[in-house]
Amino acid sequence: MSLRGCARPLSEAYDVGLLDLDGTVYIGSRALPGVEEALDKARASGMRLAFVTNNASRTPSAVASLLSDIGVPAAAEDVVTSAQAAARLLADRLPPGARVLVVGGMGLRQALRAQGLRPVSTAAERPAAVAQGYTPDLSYSLIAEGAQAVAGGAFFVGSNGDRTVSGGRGRQPRPGNGSLLRVIATATGIDPIVTGKPEQPLHQEAVLRTGARRPLVIGDRLDTDIEGARRGGADSLLVLTGVTGAPELVTAPASRRPTYVAADLAGLLTPHPEVRHDDHVYECGGWRAAWAADVGHIDLSGHGDPIDGLRALCAAAWHADDPIAMESVAAALERLEGGLGCGREDGTD
Repeated sequence: MSLRGCARPLSEAYDVGLLDLDGTVYIGSRALPGVEEALDKARASGMRLAFVTNNASRTPSAVASLLSDIGVPAAAEDVVTSAQAAARLLADRLPPGARVLVVGGMGLRQALRAQGLRPVSTAAERPAAVAQGYTPDLSYSLIAEGAQAVAGGAFFVGSNGDRTVSGGRGRQPRPGNGSLLRVIATATGIDPIVTGKPEQPLHQEAVLRTGARRPLVIGDRLDTDIEGARRGGADSLLVLTGVTGAPELVTAPASRRPTYVAADLAGLLTPHPEVRHDDHVYECGGWRAAWAADVGHIDLSGHGDPIDGLRALCAAAWHADDPIAMESVAAALERLEGGLGCGREDGTD
């Protein structure tokens, strides 16, 4: 697979943009530069927007309020969470009014109630299922109640499997829901069904809620956003404003390669050029990437938009399904250094 070209702006070629949040729309409590203008123009060109998050701790209303506060207008119905995906999965398997022990916060409880299920807090209430989602004040006692219920036969669902969440600017990442899920899984020997990215329930929930016929998944992470799109058969746009940088993109396995790449969300508003190739030579814009077979690395030459250089480099590196070694592209990446995002610390959405 290689990056694809698109003769029209992506906001015109796709009916719905399924947007990741942290690292794509904002970092911390601030919108990324140019996001408000880019999303306003995308909407004006006909693309509907939905904000899709692995974070199960916030309610859709809280997420919409946060977005509106940073200059990105959103309503609760524009937000799709992993908690909603978990609640739908449970509602499809359990009778109305079934008890679900919530090892998590208000976002998960509200999603379960919206699906006609009854959130509870103790194993003594004999829940039919346990739903676990990240919340920063999760207690040992509640995890222990969840483990007791799972050991007793309750169906076990996790909202997402992200191992870490952002520790904030300058701080190391902290344990995320994926790490906390392992506590119950280790204690009981039972693994949960996970609904968040890159698993399919959240992608399906987003498509169902938006009625998307030609969705474009937009995000900054290969392991959640892009892999989730690939699994769901959807096209994707990787933006270099968050976790993933050029080195990770070029060396990505086939299951995590996006359809398009852009520096930021302004990439929604422009056509994307095709990468031309002849044998083992790949060209895009003013750039040329070619395999130097005698030394086993890719030479990159030319000038112009560094994103075009990255497109040519990816096409050359992805000529086979197996990921390429970093040493084969290190010199080429140095030529692009400074013009591309290099990624940042881990986050969750």
